[in-house]
Amino acid sequence: MKLLLIGGVLGIIFWGGFNTAMELTNNEAFCISCHEMEENVYQEYTSTIHYSNRTGVRATCPDCHVPKEWIHKVIRKIKASNEVYHKILGTIDTPEKFEAKRMQLAQNVWKTMKETDSRECRNCHSFEFMDFDRQEERSSDRHDEAIESRDPDNPETHGNGKTCIDCHKGIAHKLPEGYDPSEEQ
Repeated sequence: MKLLLIGGVLGIIFWGGFNTAMELTNNEAFCISCHEMEENVYQEYTSTIHYSNRTGVRATCPDCHVPKEWIHKVIRKIKASNEVYHKILGTIDTPEKFEAKRMQLAQNVWKTMKETDSRECRNCHSFEFMDFDRQEERSSDRHDEAIESRDPDNPETHGNGKTCIDCHKGIAHKLPEGYDPSEEQ
């Protein structure tokens, strides 16, 4: 009985510590505490609509790069350990090194977003609540096409294999030098 009680207490302590660490590393201040992020992508982000807009609604780093659901968040945080490793190595610790890796870094993010059907975009954006009359005609037409191509069994996914990131690359960060959308499938 004592062993079970001790195990339960240790489990609660571990869980509390683990969850606290997850939340402490899941905010904008933590993300930009690395000069690599603060000097590069954060500066770009501050001039986008996701940072400042007429409504005051703001998407921060974790809103776009960390899933909200617990299991997906844990998986993302485990994958982020690779980023810590590269921080220690100094892989992108200068603007020049960052620019040299920008395409690879962007492609990694785009691939993940494609695989998750742009899950993080959908935390805030939904076709159901879009006012197509207030969108530019081109945007409205593309969103209509996306709605029409949705899988009826899973209305949040697109039947044509496209998702938000296919059309919205560069929405919060500049596109990598040499990026050519015509080279994509």
